[in-house]
Amino acid sequence: MTDINENDTVSTLDTALSIVHVIESNGALTLSEIATELEISTSTVHRHLNTLRSHGYLVREGTEYRLGMPFLTLGGRVQTNKQVFDLAKQKVDQLAAETGERVQFVVEENGLRYYLYTQSGENAVQTDASIGKSGPLHVSASSKAILAELPEARVDEIIEEHGLSASTEQTITDREELFEELDTIRESGVAYNNEEATPGLRAVGAAVCDPDGFPVGGLSISGPANRFKDDLYREKLPNLVLAAVNELELKLAYEVN
Repeated sequence: MTDINENDTVSTLDTALSIVHVIESNGALTLSEIATELEISTSTVHRHLNTLRSHGYLVREGTEYRLGMPFLTLGGRVQTNKQVFDLAKQKVDQLAAETGERVQFVVEENGLRYYLYTQSGENAVQTDASIGKSGPLHVSASSKAILAELPEARVDEIIEEHGLSASTEQTITDREELFEELDTIRESGVAYNNEEATPGLRAVGAAVCDPDGFPVGGLSISGPANRFKDDLYREKLPNLVLAAVNELELKLAYEVN
């Protein structure tokens, strides 16, 4: 949860970051397209673009602007600085090879989920779950598992800040229904995503906790609903995820500390 008063922020930096985010969302944009999208003057946009270009954070190709490579440097540093990253990467790669499906490890920050690392097996379907992508916590298996390990007051804070918007017709959008599911996840240790984030896609996940019981991330295996069903969906994959999480938690407790 962010506790920053908008009156304490710098408006010019807000504008620069808005420009970065709109370019990130669209891939590349012209000056006029950015100004139209953000509803600010082209002269203001032009000054910010020149400043960001001077530091290498934007690259101009013809009339369009795209993000520069320094963002990759920053993102890589954020990713690998996470204490759990090396351990999670090994386990994600192993599960992807073993199952042939897509495996991901997500973390929670400021009430959102972020993909820290993902890997695709030989039968995996392609999704938009790229490294660094953010999204709401209540729609995915791994992030619902994280929510289940957080105090109720913290979950309420997240709901108040980010809401419970629907990504699909299957998304849980009611607080009481969500808390009932979190109770179930807490009891079994396993969370399910039944086409709640993406139509036709299911996932099985579980939270990874540090020795103090705090969730440092969530591990999940995802795949098409036509394959993820019956015993595979309810028994085999959950057992694989729980075994992987148990190993990660042991390594966190005895190898990292």
